[in-house]
Amino acid sequence: MQALIVIDLQNDFCPGGSLAVTEGDEIVAPINALMDAFDAVILTQDWHPVGHSSFASSHRSQAPFDVIDMPYGPQVLWPDHCVQGTSGADFHADLNIDKADIIVRKGFRPEIDSYSAFFENDHKTPTGLEGYLRTRGIVDLTFVGLATDFCVNFSAVDAAKLGFDVSVRQDLCRAIDLDGSLTGAKEGMKTAGVRLV
Repeated sequence: MQALIVIDLQNDFCPGGSLAVTEGDEIVAPINALMDAFDAVILTQDWHPVGHSSFASSHRSQAPFDVIDMPYGPQVLWPDHCVQGTSGADFHADLNIDKADIIVRKGFRPEIDSYSAFFENDHKTPTGLEGYLRTRGIVDLTFVGLATDFCVNFSAVDAAKLGFDVSVRQDLCRAIDLDGSLTGAKEGMKTAGVRLV
């Protein structure tokens, strides 16, 4: 059984959004076209409360893209994005969300960020996605979406560590590439056993 896992194709990560990824909207149509080739389609949705701890605006004298130490490790501070119930948190209007078997929301705990579809950034608190996949007998995962070097990367590496067979379609992802983060992410994914295709 194979699943297509579509990471965070939301308005705030697309051109015009508060944390826009260059050309993030260009991958929507080809991802839609790919959905029927899989046994399951899973969407993830960044879903932050107002004043989330990963927002630079929540920290006095900090700016977006500064890195601070949190109890769970280093945390990039982001512009406010994907706030619950806002249009920025909505999926891109052209994404075929009707094909989704489930939607996994992440980043909703105020005190901890969540890049991965499987765990919060403490690498311990699960989202429940692993259990869902196991009970359905899904072992082969293909990741697409935004952004290659953060949420796609963390999700793919966690999936590989959990024993899934993992591929990332590089043509159907786009990256932020913050201070060389894309190169580091690709190396980390390969080391974890993720196939970059």
